[in-house]
Amino acid sequence: MLNEFKEFAMKGNVLDMAIGVIIGAAFGKIVTSMVSDILMPPIGLLMGKVDFASLFITLSGQPQPSLAAAKAAGTPTINYGVFLQTILDFVIVAFVVFLLVRQVNRMKRPAASAPAPAAKDCPYCYSSIPIKATRCAHCTSEIKAA
Repeated sequence: MLNEFKEFAMKGNVLDMAIGVIIGAAFGKIVTSMVSDILMPPIGLLMGKVDFASLFITLSGQPQPSLAAAKAAGTPTINYGVFLQTILDFVIVAFVVFLLVRQVNRMKRPAASAPAPAAKDCPYCYSSIPIKATRCAHCTSEIKAA
């Protein structure tokens, strides 16, 4: 069983997938940092000095001065600001993946198109005749041009 597992783990697809997951996790951290540390502060400033990470609704009815204070007090909250940042993270990651797939598809060579057929079937005797033939060599029937 151990040998089967080693064989499975060493296949190229499994290693490629593992590397992709690791790089994807690191890329996700970069995007999260970019959104929360670079994009959201200017957006919050433009929207009236709003810090999206601190936007929340208290479910207990007791007002709390900040999200950290609400969490320290054990107050249940709906953290819609963090949710908005997560949505922006997702949109950026999805857009980058779209651009990456688009570039990979551009780099792929187009599949070789099938060559034009050199022969066709006679509609009367079904023998194979040259594509440009106007008369069948087998049954001598006249062939209409297609």
